[in-house]
Amino acid sequence: MPQPIPLKDHENEKRLVNRRLIACAVFVLALSLALVGRLYFLQVIEFAYHSTISENNRVHVLPIPPERGIIYDRNGVVLATNRPSFNMTLTRERAGDYRKVLDEVVQILSLTDDDRKQFDKELKRVRHPFEPVTLMYELTEEQIAKIAVNQYLLPGIDVEAQFVREYPMGAHFAHSVGYVGRINEKESKTLDQTEYRGTQSVGKTGIERFYEAELHGHVGYEEVETNAQGRVMRVLRHTDPVPGKNIVLSLDSHLQQAAEDALGDRRGSVVCIDPDTGEVLAMVSKPAFDPNLFVTGISFKQYAALRDSIDRPLFNRALRGLYAPGSTIKPEVAIAGLDSGATTAQSRVFDPGYYELPNYDHKYRNWNHSGDGWVDMDAAIMRSNDTYFYDLAHKLGVDRLHDYLTKFGLGQKVSMDMYEEAPGLMPSPAWKRATRRQAWFPGETLILGIGQGYMQVTPLQLAQATSLIAAKGVWRRPHLADTVGGVAPVDENPMPNIVLRNNQYWEQVNHGMQLVMHDPRGIARAAAQGAQYRIAGKSGTAQVVAIKQGERYNRLKTLERNRDNALFVGFAPAEHPKIVVSVMIENGEAGGRVAGPVVRQIMDAWLLDQNGHLKPEYANPTPPTKADPVAAAPAHPKHTPV
Repeated sequence: MPQPIPLKDHENEKRLVNRRLIACAVFVLALSLALVGRLYFLQVIEFAYHSTISENNRVHVLPIPPERGIIYDRNGVVLATNRPSFNMTLTRERAGDYRKVLDEVVQILSLTDDDRKQFDKELKRVRHPFEPVTLMYELTEEQIAKIAVNQYLLPGIDVEAQFVREYPMGAHFAHSVGYVGRINEKESKTLDQTEYRGTQSVGKTGIERFYEAELHGHVGYEEVETNAQGRVMRVLRHTDPVPGKNIVLSLDSHLQQAAEDALGDRRGSVVCIDPDTGEVLAMVSKPAFDPNLFVTGISFKQYAALRDSIDRPLFNRALRGLYAPGSTIKPEVAIAGLDSGATTAQSRVFDPGYYELPNYDHKYRNWNHSGDGWVDMDAAIMRSNDTYFYDLAHKLGVDRLHDYLTKFGLGQKVSMDMYEEAPGLMPSPAWKRATRRQAWFPGETLILGIGQGYMQVTPLQLAQATSLIAAKGVWRRPHLADTVGGVAPVDENPMPNIVLRNNQYWEQVNHGMQLVMHDPRGIARAAAQGAQYRIAGKSGTAQVVAIKQGERYNRLKTLERNRDNALFVGFAPAEHPKIVVSVMIENGEAGGRVAGPVVRQIMDAWLLDQNGHLKPEYANPTPPTKADPVAAAPAHPKHTPV
């Protein structure tokens, strides 16, 4: 029997539909409220944040690097300047697959694999978004044309005109002015990332490094609007960069050339100072190098040639070269003896050709093995008598000797603005105990008195010590910068003047140094022949390798680079010094015979006019008198050079 069909319950279905409609309405309402709430949060609460992000998608701040300050010599000759260069840059955000773009560049310009690796190295450095990275400098016209023709293959690649450093004088001022080079990874971490945005190079050595902050200037900015491809559409705001300060150096390019010519092809250095001001008039270190090679990045091959050269052209001998000063410090030792009371100008020592300490049989040889007989201070300085200064050093003792020589700046940094300067070494018993764990021996005091042994000084220190004798103890730190941005630099760490018990001690030593040059028995009399002015000088010949007791120096049995160094210091005119010269010639062997003429040639270049006459401002203000044995000495002595 068939089942009956149930009747529909319309009321129940109506309630079910209503509940579903209400649930749907609640869901739609909740979803609408959530959407409106989110929209309110984004559009109202975080409006500023998202507005900035949106603006940054089309507005970018690009740095404008400042123009580096120019460096001049004292006469206005340009030593370091800036010139425009067409360089290739890459903006990674515009390039898409930048590696593929770089491969295209290598192929189009026919570059090497090393160039490709260098590109990758440059791109690894820290940078800001949309900031172009310079990949190639000094593009040729042909390379620029190839990039322009193939621009559609090279998105993100641009050719930009940028300033690069140039040194018109080349190698002449490489060690004093220094050079700039590309910022390396280590430097990029220490430099101010704001100030150096867009800057490719930084000072590496010399004045370029010491005055980097002043020379660099302050970066400028451009706020630009770009399209979707990163192309600049218009400039919204522009802030000009502040160029670096110009620097005028005390160096004289004419004297620098004269010093280089006098030194010739020999390895060595020359330092010239004005004793009245401390201005460095010339500073030569030979051999030198062309600093322009470093500006945009030196090749591995070129750098290896400079680095591995046996002559060390990259080494600044004037500031970093450490040498035994030899007899050039005897005037300072004489000052110490006079001021301390250890000797007098009239005290005499007998020289048989050697010196022996009491109760010791070791002979400390004089350079003149036959001896000079009885010598006083004048004769000791004039003849550079080692025996006299052995005896004086023994009377002084190492402590007093150390203290006096330190007052002259030996064994310490003396300059105001020379970044690379080495301190040298002025030994003492305390130093030897600390470094060698040994006691100080009496014989070491003797050889310290003639500038040998552990003592090491730079040519700049020798020039400054001699300048103090010329200036009668008035300390003026040597400096290269005459003005920075039109303002003279200030010595923030002045040294105390050397005050003696009697100012006549300065005159006594000056007198002895004049005898070196103008007395018929003077050790460097040949260098002063025909001079139109009085010269006070002192030669020095310093051993490079030790010679055993009882043996004599034989140049023919000594390797060229083991031969003695030749040194000479002097100032002129002796009565009112205007120039101090320090010369060091590596392995030159004879200070008076080899380095002395170099000093004379440099002094002539500074004190004489183009016609070979003494300039009026350097003429002797007081005529010589017969009572003065030095001034009365013949101006043109005839003799045979030693």
